[in-house]
Amino acid sequence: MNATTAMTVIPTLETSRLRLRAPRFADWPAYLAFLASSRAQFMGGPHTDETAWPFFCNDVAQWQLFGHGALMLEDKDNAAVLGQVALCKGPLFPELELGWFLYEAAEGHGYALEAAAAMLQWGFAAREEQSFVSYIDPENRRSIRLAERLGASLDETAQRPHPATLVYRHPRP
Repeated sequence: MNATTAMTVIPTLETSRLRLRAPRFADWPAYLAFLASSRAQFMGGPHTDETAWPFFCNDVAQWQLFGHGALMLEDKDNAAVLGQVALCKGPLFPELELGWFLYEAAEGHGYALEAAAAMLQWGFAAREEQSFVSYIDPENRRSIRLAERLGASLDETAQRPHPATLVYRHPRP
């Protein structure tokens, strides 16, 4: 799929515990709180509302522009929003990136692995790419471990958005 055939419907994906759904404006306050916190250190943060808003809009707009973007992680039992998973690219990254983040209360429950695995499965079913990448700060040990648990391996030859960024490649199954 390319920009001329982009989807206009954002998918809803479900796992045993999670609903991965389109971002809503009601998600903005928690999203901003995350990006304004030290938890966003590996995403160029902490951010102000002026620098966080473009992130949020980019995550939503990529669905209409390219047929991929971000989905919010929602607990199926209580509808609590736990974080985000995304397949994003646009003009910012050399390749289509699988990315994720969790809000602090959601850490340590396996939600990121569950959501990222579901997004990978959807991505390979819906798109023709032979692989996706995850761009990870070398200090972000938790994301490195998660990428490896998802079956990704370090690709030292891949183009990267910043020279220090690590690129983990998720091959098509």
